[in-house]
This record gives sequence, C-alpha cells and structure tokens, in this order.
Amino acid sequence: MKIITANVNGIRAAAKKGFFDWLQKEDADVVCVQETKAQVHQLEDPIFHPNYAYYHDAEKKGYSGVAIYAKNKPDRVITGMGNNEFDSEGRYIEALFGNLSVISLYMPSGSSKEERQQVKYRCMDYLLPKLKEMKQSGRDYIICGDWNIAHKNEDIKNWKGNQKNSGFLPEERSWLDTLFYELEFVDAFRELDQPEHSYTWWSNRGQAYANNTGWRIDYHVLSPSLKGKVKKTEIYKDIKFSDHAPLIIEYDI
Repeated sequence: MKIITANVNGIRAAAKKGFFDWLQKEDADVVCVQETKAQVHQLEDPIFHPNYAYYHDAEKKGYSGVAIYAKNKPDRVITGMGNNEFDSEGRYIEALFGNLSVISLYMPSGSSKEERQQVKYRCMDYLLPKLKEMKQSGRDYIICGDWNIAHKNEDIKNWKGNQKNSGFLPEERSWLDTLFYELEFVDAFRELDQPEHSYTWWSNRGQAYANNTGWRIDYHVLSPSLKGKVKKTEIYKDIKFSDHAPLIIEYDI
C-alpha cells in the first residue's frame, strides 16, 4: 500500500505546478493533503477530484483545510476531530478502509504569534487522549500530515538556533516523546535508515531550500500495531509544489 502526505500551501497553486499530473504518475492508494486554502465550491474542475476525493475546508476563506484522495472508495469518511475550535479550521479528515484508518491531519502552527501557540497547545492537549483511544481501539491507524513539530536534533538543520522557536520547543518535542515512547506510536519514516539532513519543509526566507536548511515536520505516524510494516520511504524533491515536500511511504499492508 502506497500513501502520500503533502502540505500543498494552496491546492490551486499546487495544481498549476503540476501536482495532480505527478499524483497520477505516482498512483498512490491514498493521498493526504494539508493546507488546501480553498472551499470545495472553488474546486469544481475535475482535476481536484481524482478517484474518490474528500475535503474538509476551514470556515475562513483561503486558510488551512485538509483532503484525502483514495483509489478505492472508503467504507466511511469522518470529517473533523470533534472539537469546534479546530474543526472550524479544517484540520482533520479520516478515511476508513476495513480495519485501517488513514487520517490527514494539519496541526496548528504557533510561529505567527503567541496566541496561535496557545491554540497549538490546546490542540495537542485535545489530541493526546484521542490518540490513546486510537491505540486501545483495535484499529490500525496511519496519521499523515503536517504536525508542525520537529522531534529530534536530526530533524532540523539549525537545531541550536531554534530551541526557543515554535515547532522545536521543549514542550512540543516532549509531547512527541510521549506519543512515540509512552504510547508507542511509530514514526514511519524512521523505521528505515535515512540519509542525514532529510527534511520536508523549508522557510521561504533567504536561501533555506537551496542550502537545505530545513525541518522534518511532515510525518506518517502509525499505531503500534503497524510497526515493522514500512517497506520504502521517499521525500520527493524533483518538483517543488510548495514549501513542503511530499512524503511517500510504501507499506506491507
């Protein structure tokens, strides 16, 4: 099973850069998209509805939003995580295929101002019990998306200079420690040996992309039941669709 996650920083902008042509060639089973920045009524062109397509838009126009594209029709689709503060921003959509759930998640960013950092903390606090429930449910979960946190020093180029910045704060990294070590969820990308300096996001400031001054903040997070199922990983950088690179992972599922 092949699954792609991609923060497109505007689905219409990404389409103009060839995102959907690339998706067709990749032929993934499921594609999780974040930051669509569009309302579904603005996406009438058939290009935005490959196979089975499901969107969860933010109420605010041109902001946030997630989507899932699937080769096969899901048994069910759940829109929203059950909390209006975050659901009004279009941050969660889940497709159910038998005993497997694939989720497209877009965690809030706290980098713009302290008020947004507090929203991020509230989202983290709300999600953790839900993740515990997922672990205990007996279902298999693949939670794809932009988590907006770099976990370890090897996940960020300039780790020393970013320890007081949103996305690499001790509280955020500790939260991922809880997720990966206490709850035993799996960072799928790290299941296999990876080259040094493997990142999925680069600031638009300066020459961050050219110098590979990046962060790894896009993940496939697996329920403990799927540990050992990763066959192949790839961060796709041949075409730059946005400030994030798609993360492609193949599973033995």
